[in-house]
Amino acid sequence: MDQEPFMASAAMRALPLALLTAVSPLTLPFPDAQAQSLAAAGSGSAAAGMLSRQSFVSAAVRRAGPAVVTIDTERTVLVPGRQSFGSPFMDPLLRQFFGLPPAGGATPPSQRTERGQGSGFLYDPSGLLITNAHVVEGSTRVVVGLPDGRRADGRVVGVDPVTDLAVVKLEAAGPWPVVGLGNSDALQVGDWVIAVGNPFGLDQTVTLGIVSSLNRNAAALGITDKRLELIQTDAAINPGNSGGPLLNADGEVVGINTLVRSGPGAGLGFAIPINRARQIAQQLVSKGSVSHAMIGVGMEPVRDGTGAIVAGAQVRSVMPSGPAALAGLKPGDRITAVDGEAVRSPSQLTQLVERNGVGRPMALRVERQGQTLTLQVTPVELSSLMRRS
Repeated sequence: MDQEPFMASAAMRALPLALLTAVSPLTLPFPDAQAQSLAAAGSGSAAAGMLSRQSFVSAAVRRAGPAVVTIDTERTVLVPGRQSFGSPFMDPLLRQFFGLPPAGGATPPSQRTERGQGSGFLYDPSGLLITNAHVVEGSTRVVVGLPDGRRADGRVVGVDPVTDLAVVKLEAAGPWPVVGLGNSDALQVGDWVIAVGNPFGLDQTVTLGIVSSLNRNAAALGITDKRLELIQTDAAINPGNSGGPLLNADGEVVGINTLVRSGPGAGLGFAIPINRARQIAQQLVSKGSVSHAMIGVGMEPVRDGTGAIVAGAQVRSVMPSGPAALAGLKPGDRITAVDGEAVRSPSQLTQLVERNGVGRPMALRVERQGQTLTLQVTPVELSSLMRRS
């Protein structure tokens, strides 16, 4: 769950300081196309006035904002009971002598309701929205709030913990506003991006940054239970932003805000690319679950004699009885190509396996002690492989 009351109050106490320090407004340049359209809309002082008062950020948020939602969740959790154990201090006379209250005996199990908050965005007029799996997973109730004041119960269509993505369907009748989905493959380092969400319960909060890096592997960030290549941004992302959109300068969703680094290195935010999220959402809507192909190897980057990282994926470990083991892969092997496509890194190999899918053989080109081998391996479903281990 993303929201903690004490964090929200701390954030509210910090707001006056933030407002006091913002003594001079920031004017941001327009992308070229938008500047030209504004220039065509007017001339002289009128056009100059529009440029001085507005930015591409406000235009992007106007386009996307109506479809960015807040998500309130409830989850019922079981609180274990307490057993009473034999003790001298269970004796009523001793408790009275030492001034202790009467012993209560065993406490039966009970239930409590946990509440959380997150963000999301509507991408289909039927009321389908995308958010993070950790926002809604295990929830007994989901309530979605729109910027126009409408609120509706939501039904969780499906969650995929491996990619931390979920799809929710609004139960009420529409029509519902939607936001356009962009192309995350077209992003470049340095591009403007805009994060919109519900941090600390402050709905429709907008922050601006740039794409700091692309293809950040989740495992390299210490998140070993996710299979993700993430967009890194310096746009401020905080608890409650989870599941909200990362927009490009045109107001299209290019990522789903998912993770922020706290402590040393704070200020680093990470988002799931929308192209990946689109694929996952399609499977969740059509099947209610997601298939993840896996061959059963642990990998690490390949290094040359100087320690520099070079192309390929080094096999660190092989899962017994898994597809890789059955194909003859061994620790120390270097995988250099899949079906003729060069492998640049371990993360790219994971993507190629996912793209190949379950049950379809793939040819691995492997370098082993000066020899080049071709091994046929057939990926299996991740969940079935985990059951074997």
